Amino acid sequence: MFDIGFSELFIIMLVGLLVIGPERLPKVARTIGAMLGRLQRYVNDVKADITREVELEELRKMKTEFEEAARSMEQSVADGLRETESELNRAIAPAEAPAAGDAEAASAVAEHGGAATHAVPPDAADAAPGEGGAEPDRAKA
Repeated sequence: MFDIGFSELFIIMLVGLLVIGPERLPKVARTIGAMLGRLQRYVNDVKADITREVELEELRKMKTEFEEAARSMEQSVADGLRETESELNRAIAPAEAPAAGDAEAASAVAEHGGAATHAVPPDAADAAPGEGGAEPDRAKA
């Protein structure tokens, strides 16, 4: 803190002994020591507070940068998915053009999320239970 050598400290103590006197010198030295200790603790507390504020500000900057990077990444992924979806839709569109007689099958595929379903022929409902027709409801009987 201060650049005081032993010889300078000795001269200060000798002058203090002559000015203050031998009876009050120990009490004054203790008081000065306590004040210097308080001053040193206060300076250390201020330094620690400043350091914490600087670190907190750095963390806030890092948080902001991270959030911006996450938003950018999310946007680029969403754009990529949209682009891929449109490319797939363009590639599938010519292959999906149904013939005039397949309009019913195409609507059934669209209703069931792309899963092909087989329509039951009208005469199959009258067929025997083992032949693909509807079985009677036996739980009610």
